[in-house]
Amino acid sequence: MLPVMLETAGWADYALIDSGHGRKLERYGAITVVRPEEQALWAPRLSEARWDQADAVFTGDVEEEGPGRWRFAGHQPESWQMRFGPAEFLCRFTSFRHVGVFPEQAAHWTWMAERIAKRMTDEPGRPAPKLLNLFGYTGLASLIAAEAGAHVTHVDASKKAIAWARENQAMSGMQGLPIRWICEDAMKFVAREARRGNTYDAIVLDPPKYGRGTNGEVWQLFEHLPDMLRLCRELTAEKPLFVILTVYAMRASFVSFHELVAEIFGSRGGRLESGELLIREEGADGRRLATSLFCRWSPEGTP
Repeated sequence: MLPVMLETAGWADYALIDSGHGRKLERYGAITVVRPEEQALWAPRLSEARWDQADAVFTGDVEEEGPGRWRFAGHQPESWQMRFGPAEFLCRFTSFRHVGVFPEQAAHWTWMAERIAKRMTDEPGRPAPKLLNLFGYTGLASLIAAEAGAHVTHVDASKKAIAWARENQAMSGMQGLPIRWICEDAMKFVAREARRGNTYDAIVLDPPKYGRGTNGEVWQLFEHLPDMLRLCRELTAEKPLFVILTVYAMRASFVSFHELVAEIFGSRGGRLESGELLIREEGADGRRLATSLFCRWSPEGTP
């Protein structure tokens, strides 16, 4: 199915307050931030004075791969706490304009948790589903999947990201949940798993456009994603639950990624839906801001 637009309207700890002129004004917990957003082509609705009240403004390089800096209005905490569903997590100001959470992913978190829980309910005698989270970052998808009943393998090449994810696990009181934290280059990991014949019931991928592995391995999205997806095809179990791919490359077309996933997973049948993840501004007539592209494959009959 295409296109599918998955919309997140925010929740108690997050809101897209306003957007426009290439920027977005957001609230993460009690902290308001202004960040670049090239998809916000329209004019802001709130006054400049309201934007000037933000606690932090990201300046400098606006490319995902490039570092920048934050300008603060007064003293700001080094980290602060947020919650989504069962998961509690820390936010921090990073040099890549992120704060540790991608709110638009909430649409995927809810969807996957429902399917994991349904598998556990419908087939109580079956082993818990195994989920592989590649490029897992600060671990919110891993925590939500594990809380729903999955045994999770979380892979990220950054030691800092793994440490942050484990902080979030402890903060959520989920230390006892079955999550394997693996600091390794994602491509090397899936290649080794395929050679070993290991399989997973669900796979979540959130690859960057550019990155480096633990030993300096270079990741280029458009060059390496096809091979990674082919390896993920080998890793899917005989009766899998789903595969979710999210791509933060808005200058690309979701149709391109749809056709790639269809080529690799099409022989398994099932349902493939692709489109964009959106965040809606707060308010009755809030506009929708596109943030990323996605493809989501699941077996035949999955709603």
